[in-house]
Order: sequence, then C-alpha cells, then structure tokens
Amino acid sequence: MKFIYTCVLACGLCLSLESAVQAESLFGNNSDVKERDSAQLLTLETKENEMYPKASPDGKYLLTLTMQGHDVSISRRAIQNGGYLNIVTDDIASFASFAWFHEQVTFSSSRTGMLSLWKKPARGKGLMRREIELTGHLQEITLLEDGSIIATRIAQGYKQKHGLSSDHFNNWDMGSVHSYIVHIFPDGSEKRLSSGSGASLSKDGQHLVFSIVMGKSQHLFMMDIDGSNLAQLTSGHAQDAQATWSADGKWIVFTSNRAGTVDTGVSYKNNWELWAISNEGTHLTRLTHNKAKDGAPSIADNGIVYFHSDRRIDKTSLAEREVRGSATGFHIWTVNLPELLQTTSSK
Repeated sequence: MKFIYTCVLACGLCLSLESAVQAESLFGNNSDVKERDSAQLLTLETKENEMYPKASPDGKYLLTLTMQGHDVSISRRAIQNGGYLNIVTDDIASFASFAWFHEQVTFSSSRTGMLSLWKKPARGKGLMRREIELTGHLQEITLLEDGSIIATRIAQGYKQKHGLSSDHFNNWDMGSVHSYIVHIFPDGSEKRLSSGSGASLSKDGQHLVFSIVMGKSQHLFMMDIDGSNLAQLTSGHAQDAQATWSADGKWIVFTSNRAGTVDTGVSYKNNWELWAISNEGTHLTRLTHNKAKDGAPSIADNGIVYFHSDRRIDKTSLAEREVRGSATGFHIWTVNLPELLQTTSSK
C-alpha cells in the first residue's frame, strides 16, 4: 500500500512538472517575460503625455492626442522619429474622434453650436470645412469617400468625458450605457448596423471590425460595411477593444487584458497588452509583454505597430532624450508585427 501511494505521488509530481514545462513554453519564464518585448520608444517629452497614435496613409506622419498640463491638442508628428510638427486642432470635442482622410484630418467639433464633423489640412493651416452635421452622442467617426460616415452612437444617459487625464486609457468603457455602430448618410438618414463600439474600417473600405459587450466580457466582431456577414473573431473571459486592420486586411491588432496574471504578476483586469488575430479568427498572437498598459494600436503599411503605453522608461532613453529625472505617463512606442504574421499574411 505504501509502495502504491509513493508511485501515485511520483506520477503526480511528473504530471505537475510536465504541466509547468508546457506552461513555460506557452507563456515564457515568469521572471524573464515580465518586462521584455521588442517595443521601441518613439516619443518622449518632459511632463507630456502622447496617446492614440494614428499613422497617415502615406506613412510619413502620426497624429497623437497630446496632453501637457491643462493644454490638450491633436498634434502632427514625424513618423520616423516622433518629432513634433504642429497642432492640428485644440477643439475639446475633437478628442473623442479624429482621423486621417488622405492628407487631411477629420475631427468632431461643436464650434457652431451643433456637433459636426470637420476637415482641415494636417499641417494645421488652411480652410476648415464642415463635412456633415450630426445629432446626439457620436464618437470614433470615420468619413467615407461618398461623404457618409461610420460612427459609434451612444444611447442617451452617457456623459461625454471631455476632462482628460494622463490615464485616459479605457475609451471603450461606457458603463452600462448601450452603443451602436451606425452608418449616417449625407442627407441625414441613418442605418443601425450592429450593437457595439469602436468600428475600424479596412483599408479597402469594405469591412468593419469592432467590439461588442457580452456579459462581463467584450469581444471583437467583423462585418461588411452594409452590416451583413456578421462574424465573431475573439472569445473567452477578456476585454478586447481598439481593433485596427493591417494594410492587406488579413490581420487585426487590438488591445486586450486576456493575458491576466499568467506571466506579468498584474491583476487580470489591469494587464493590457497588444494582440493580433487573423481575419479568419485564427493565429491569436500576443505582441507585447509588459506590466504597463499598452493600447490604441495603429498599423502602418510597412507593418510597424504604433501604440501608447505608460511602461517604464530606462535611464539610457532618458539620457538620449535629455530628460532629467524620471518620465511617467503615456508615450508612443512601436513594435514590429512578428515574422510569423507577416509570412502567413503573404501566402
């Protein structure tokens, strides 16, 4: 009997060791992965936060939400080194929605007393034109070539948070208020496409990826621009949001807390990383490994992913940027799509 009990213990120990090895092969050694990935710092200004990067269609510039003290603006930067070029707008309503439209920038504004979508040159100078007048609470507005827009409509009861802080990270969190993806046409007519928020338009203008709240989780869905062919991309006990497309439309990069405590030591709800998944719902791949909050990805045509993060900045980077003391808050970082993803997408 004693012999059998010893064998059972030994077998159990072997199984435990085998499970540990498998877990390490999937997630890496806990001490090695916590602060290691290939991300590179792009922007760093003293007492400033740079968030929500958006790569320009020509691959030359970035738009960022820039916060310095009480001053907040949408800024244009050089994509190569993150260097500041000019303010596009400091309209407080623009922070909920700004985007590239060819060489110009669209943004929401209530400057005439009514919420509207406006467009102006990215260099910050020149005529500013109203594209379409809007009603109600709308954000994440995308202007289409025919003058219509795709946007997130938020049901009544939602209070727009214009007062931004350095931790303005969860822009998808609307509490218990419902939101919908809508298509609004130039004549003012509107078509509800689906429940959800944060719709991102594919480069060919044919597909949308967005998030839908499902109980305590939030997952990515995909559909055609007319609302047809709805399909679920992600699942599990996680919050998946801020999705964006690769140039070829085969990959989607997004923000998620699905990593949990497996290899970061950070609680499940607060460990935000970048992930990628194919448009077929396969090859789910983690892109960043860090205790910090990584989010709001934007993919340039060359496969570089730009995102904001409040991760720790090392002394070498501080010295190179001539920043004294420590640097906190959010800044723009870059990471390359893994070779696996680039090879798979080219097949």
